[in-house]
This record gives sequence, structure tokens and C-alpha cells, in this order.
Amino acid sequence: MPMSFAYTAKDAVGNVRKGVMTAADEQEFLAKIREKGMFVTEYKERQTNTKTIKKFKTRDLAFATRQMAAMLTSGLTLVKALDILCKEQESEAARNVWRDVYENVQKGESFSDALEVHGSVFPTLMTSMVGAGESSGQMDVIMQRLSDYYANQNKLANTIKSAMVYPIILVVLTVAVVIGVFVFIMPTFEDLYEDPNMMPGLSKAMMNIGKFLVAHWVILILVVAALVFAFIYALKLPDVRLKWDRFIIKGPAFGKLVVKIYTARFAQTMASLYSSGLPMVECLKRSADTLNNSYISLKFRDIIDEVKSGETLSSSIQRADIFDSMFCSIIFVGEEAGALDDILAKTAEYYDEEADSAVKRLCSLLEPVMLIVLGVVIGLVCGAFFPALYDSIGHIENS
Repeated sequence: MPMSFAYTAKDAVGNVRKGVMTAADEQEFLAKIREKGMFVTEYKERQTNTKTIKKFKTRDLAFATRQMAAMLTSGLTLVKALDILCKEQESEAARNVWRDVYENVQKGESFSDALEVHGSVFPTLMTSMVGAGESSGQMDVIMQRLSDYYANQNKLANTIKSAMVYPIILVVLTVAVVIGVFVFIMPTFEDLYEDPNMMPGLSKAMMNIGKFLVAHWVILILVVAALVFAFIYALKLPDVRLKWDRFIIKGPAFGKLVVKIYTARFAQTMASLYSSGLPMVECLKRSADTLNNSYISLKFRDIIDEVKSGETLSSSIQRADIFDSMFCSIIFVGEEAGALDDILAKTAEYYDEEADSAVKRLCSLLEPVMLIVLGVVIGLVCGAFFPALYDSIGHIENS
């Protein structure tokens, strides 16, 4: 768990600096201080009351930033706005976080440092934008942009959840039907024959599958659990994760739809960061990190290096072959017009709608697959049941 250190240090010209820094341990903290060109004179680990909360949800951040934007725009001071926001929190854990932020700002710490002390509780994107707002003196504008950003992210997440409800129900129904057929229906076929060896091949095979499921269901559950665990563990390996993340955006049928979702998230993040006045390189790094895709992050290392060397953003992204060509063309127009922030904002709105339709189309791809599986199972049941039924009727007529 990250540790927080309150420190007093001197910079290169002898000015005294006080602040708070988050680090994995004491050695990392001291290394970060040296990287900033400061000499620490005093420091101590800070204790907070936020151990029970790991990370704010997107909808909570959207609510908090919207409230902050409204209060700051109306003329309230930052300290007063934080005090009111703290009192409005329903969760005690969240209230403790905002109370600590409020107290630290009241003591003279910067808002961004007060957020950073809580580590992963607040996203690095929010901390970076707040720092930019402090530098530019436009904290109310930054809070409004953060509110819009997190509201859009929450909307996209809700769209995905809503669209997945029907496919999940269909998957559960398919699995239940398959298990019910093999466990409860197929074993009854044996009673239709005086001699089970006279049973047709399909009927005998399905009946044996049913017996196997009944006799070894515990082993099968353990095998499935082991496979799921192995898959999750494999995704933690860098090489496997890189191949998997590449497959997600390059796969047939669904790859282009996933890219549209990634494009919407990247455009939203990039528009919010760049319009806040952050440097292009930092905007690119933060935006790529929000996508949580190792293959894209790897590509963006090359993009960042090219931008540092003087290449245009549009040409670098075009060569990376991640996003579609239209998105690259839009960025090119924004660069040529000198209005990249406005172009990115409008592009984010367009791809937000594209992401909604992409999510729905992704989910619609699952529906015919599940229906085909159900149809195959029902067809096998009919193919196994009716011959057995006709044979039994024939035996009754002959007798």
C-alpha cells in the first residue's frame, strides 16, 4: 500500500518548500525528492483515516467534480467548497477522504498535493488536471471539464452494463438448458430399451454424456475453475497480456468495434487534459494509461518519442495503426487550424455516440452464437429422442 510523507525541503536557491508526497516506501520518497532538485530537511510518514476505501467510483467522481464546479463558479472559496462537499458525502469512508483533503488544503497544501497523498483513491488524471487548474487559476473551469469527463465515462460504463444484461441472461439460459438436457432428460432414454446396447449411436452417446456429468460434476467444476484461474493468471504475464490486448483490437468482427470504444475514451481524456493546459507529452501518456491496454501503451511509447522529436501527433498516430484513419485525419485538421483542443472536444462527442452503437453491436454478436448453441442442443435432443421413441412404439406394436 502506498505511503504518504509530509516533508520540509529546500530547493536549489534555498527556498523552503513544504508538501506531501506519495511513494511505495521511504527510499522511493527520497529518490522523488532528489529528482525534483530539492534537499529534504525534515519528513515523516502521515497516517490517514482512509484505509477502508481503495478507489472512488466514476459516478462518485462525476458527482464530486460537478458539485465543486458549481460551488467554485458561484464564487465560493476552494476551502469552503471542500468543506461543503465533505458534509454531503453519504459514505463514512468517503467523508474521511474528503475531510482529510479539506484539512490539508486548509493548512496550506495545494489541492493537487492533498489529492495525491491518497494515492490510488483519486485517479492520476484528476490530480494532473487539478494541478493544471492551480497553475492557470481556472479551477472552476477544470472542475467542469472533469465533471463532463467522468459523466461521459460513467455513461459509457452504464451503456456497456445495460447492453450486457440480455447476452448474460442468454448465456445462463443456454448453460442451464444444456445441463438440464444431459442430466435429467437423456438418462430417461435408457428405460425405453430393454437392451441398452440396441440404442442408436447418438442416443447412447448423449446418455453417456449425461451419466458422466452426474457422476463427475465436482471434478468438472474444479476443472472449469482451474481453467478460469489459469486464464486470469496468464493475463498477468506481460507477454501473454500483450498478445491478448492486441487480439482485442485486431480480432475479426469485434476488433473494429472495440477500437471505436477505445477511440471515444482516448478522445475524451485527451480533450480534457489538453484543454487544461497540460503539455502534449503528459496528455498522451495519461490518455493512453486510461485505456488499460498494454499493446496500445507500447505503441504510445513510440508516439511520444516521435512527438518529442518534432513529429506531428496525427502522423505519429497514423503510423501506430491503432485508431481508424478518420480520427487521424481529424487530429491533422486540428493541428493545421491551431485548434486541436476544440477539435478533440467535438471528436469526443462524435465518438461517444459511436461507442454507444459499438457496444450494442458487440453484444448483438453474442446473441446469434447463443441461439445457434441452443438450436444445436435442441436438434441433438430431437435426433436422439425420436428414434428411441419410434423404436419403443414399434416394440409395443409387435408385442
